[in-house]
Amino acid sequence: MSIGLLGLLDDVAGLAKVAAASLDDVTGMAMKAGAKATGAVIDDAAVTPRYVQGFTADRELPIVFKIAKGSIRNKLLFLLPAALALGYLLPWAITPLLMFGGAYLCYEGAEKIYHLLAPNPAHEHEAHLDSVAVAATTLEDQKVAGAIKTDFILSAEIMAIALAELPNENLVAQAIILVLVAFGMTLAVYGTVALLVKADDFGLSLATNRSGIARTFGRGLVKGMPIVMSTLSVVGTAAMIWVGGGIIVHGLEAFGLPQPGNIIHHWSEAAAQILPGVSGVLSWIVQSAGYGVAGLVIGAALIPITGYGIAPAWRLLKSRWSRNGTEGVH
Repeated sequence: MSIGLLGLLDDVAGLAKVAAASLDDVTGMAMKAGAKATGAVIDDAAVTPRYVQGFTADRELPIVFKIAKGSIRNKLLFLLPAALALGYLLPWAITPLLMFGGAYLCYEGAEKIYHLLAPNPAHEHEAHLDSVAVAATTLEDQKVAGAIKTDFILSAEIMAIALAELPNENLVAQAIILVLVAFGMTLAVYGTVALLVKADDFGLSLATNRSGIARTFGRGLVKGMPIVMSTLSVVGTAAMIWVGGGIIVHGLEAFGLPQPGNIIHHWSEAAAQILPGVSGVLSWIVQSAGYGVAGLVIGAALIPITGYGIAPAWRLLKSRWSRNGTEGVH
């Protein structure tokens, strides 16, 4: 009996080790897959704080929480099943969809730069683009709905990038890893957003403290947060263009067009030989800059295409759809 019990315990211990190793592998894969989506994540964190601007301090965290709930719902109820079905039924479609998402990131980043450099023409361009109507009864509902809509697009790119890193995993492993990515990315993005939107309130409370050090730190925090937000916006825009350009360059390689990727790789190798002591860092900087240039060119080309091609076609399609719907009612 005791020998049998010891054997059973030994087997259980062995199974526990295997399970722990498997969990460690899955966690590692989730972290690796999530790291590839850095650009979309940074942009998500940079964009979201604007949705709480104009509201009282007591509504900021509830709004962020509402958006976070909508984000996790987007990922788990819609994007996760779609990603698993796509990976199982149409794995060849992952690369084209990634390239489509990469083009969107390039366009968004280039449009932000265009808006900064030429604000008046940019406003005229935006006037040609239809906004999506939201069924909301209050300004807060409208802001939350708009943030969740934007999050859906960025979350789709995050999940697609993560899925592309799991080609050899079985369906169950893919599901577990994507769930971990969904929760991890949502926590990272909206945890950061919550800290950002409340940092100035925290600084203000410290600024009224009697302690000289705390008061100085609080004032510095209040004055520094606008700079932090502006810097985060710049980093988010750069990350969008860089990641989007990289996705498209790699996608072109998959479709038999390796020339852009080869040129960027050649530049990065040449740069690495200039300063061998920091060859890895220098190579990465040049490679990222190459992807950024490619992304900026693609995004700039998409601005007029979207404004004068895609947007009018979308308006025409919507008008015909609504007209057909009205005729059906009558």
